[in-house]
Amino acid sequence: MITSTRRVSPDKSEVRIAFSLSETTDVKDDDDLSHHFPDLEQRLQPVPPCVSLRESVQVYREHCRMAKEFHQVKHEISVLEDRKRKLLADLVEDEQVAMQIARLEEEFRRLVEENRTLVTVHTERAQQLEMLCLTSRIRRDSS
Repeated sequence: MITSTRRVSPDKSEVRIAFSLSETTDVKDDDDLSHHFPDLEQRLQPVPPCVSLRESVQVYREHCRMAKEFHQVKHEISVLEDRKRKLLADLVEDEQVAMQIARLEEEFRRLVEENRTLVTVHTERAQQLEMLCLTSRIRRDSS
């Protein structure tokens, strides 16, 4: 146990500080007390505990657990926001493709109708030509 007594100023009483390097607390090696959470604002950072008080260490651990959970949730939100952006971009692309498909379908319908009209006109003209040829032969044969 190391004990230190200091006088902060001549008009103040002495302050005695005692700590032990050999005393064990219930802080384990894997529970290193030097956690730092860069995602958290400075005012929300876990405050290192008073290791001699079990309750302080428990509060610190709970705070660290919540900070880790916050970090995980923040990461999940980031991943989901990226996914949302990708899905929105895909949606815009799909809408553009759907509009292009609709335009092409409309053009196809128009061309099919035009083709039907042309086929009908061609058939009528072919029949007229055939009739003219027949009429012309009949006139030649009768003259």
